[in-house]
Amino acid sequence: MSGLQGLAQENIWFDKSRYDEAEKRFYEGENGIPQTSQVKTALHGSKGHTRTQKPRERKTSQNASKSEDQSELVSRLKSLELDNKNLHKVVDDLRAVLSKLESRMAVLEKSQAPASKTVTVTKAAPVQKPKVEKHNGADDDDDDIDLFGSDEEDEEAERIKAERVKEYAQRKAKKPALIAKSSILLDVKPWDDETDMSKLEECVRSIQMDGLLWGASKLVPVGYGIKKLQISCVVEDDKVGTDILEEEITKFEDYVQSVDIAAFNKI
Repeated sequence: MSGLQGLAQENIWFDKSRYDEAEKRFYEGENGIPQTSQVKTALHGSKGHTRTQKPRERKTSQNASKSEDQSELVSRLKSLELDNKNLHKVVDDLRAVLSKLESRMAVLEKSQAPASKTVTVTKAAPVQKPKVEKHNGADDDDDDIDLFGSDEEDEEAERIKAERVKEYAQRKAKKPALIAKSSILLDVKPWDDETDMSKLEECVRSIQMDGLLWGASKLVPVGYGIKKLQISCVVEDDKVGTDILEEEITKFEDYVQSVDIAAFNKI
């Protein structure tokens, strides 16, 4: 309070600017200088107008920056909403896949459960023991029960088996054995064209052996008036061979020069 009281007691010229303006006008009027109040007002008006425009321009720039910030925020919010939707979709897909897997696992567990039970049952099944019947007051009846089978049954089975083998052997012996036979075509060549071919054929057919049967024959020209005897025969392979036939035919040296096998077929 002492400071305020001191200021109140001091003599301060608060209206000095007004007195200075009045003094300036007075001297201007004395010297014939026109007052420039209108110019001053115009200047003051233009200054005020410029001063008012500057805050408006600032306000518009601030509003533009604010609108740009708001648009940027809106775009960011939209992008975040899209990402959120995509994430929700991915989560829903994962949940669906998990539910499917859980259902499959449940089905597999149900299908495997009875199989494991059957396995345990088969493993735990005890070995059946032969039952022994007990009669009231009769201990001698237990001796009549044969737990491991009798030797008489084994002997009977062996006897039946031997009889069947014997019958099979007899039936097999009755069947005629297959005899392997061959059809042979022989070329019997004479010495020259003067050889009696009818006599040559007669000599060949005179060969008689067990398992030998002569067939048809014909004369085939060779050249220069010479003809060969072509004769067929059927032989049993176990009894007659081609070597024996050639040896027997070539024994007739007066008529036979050589013997060749033209064809040989199994029957």
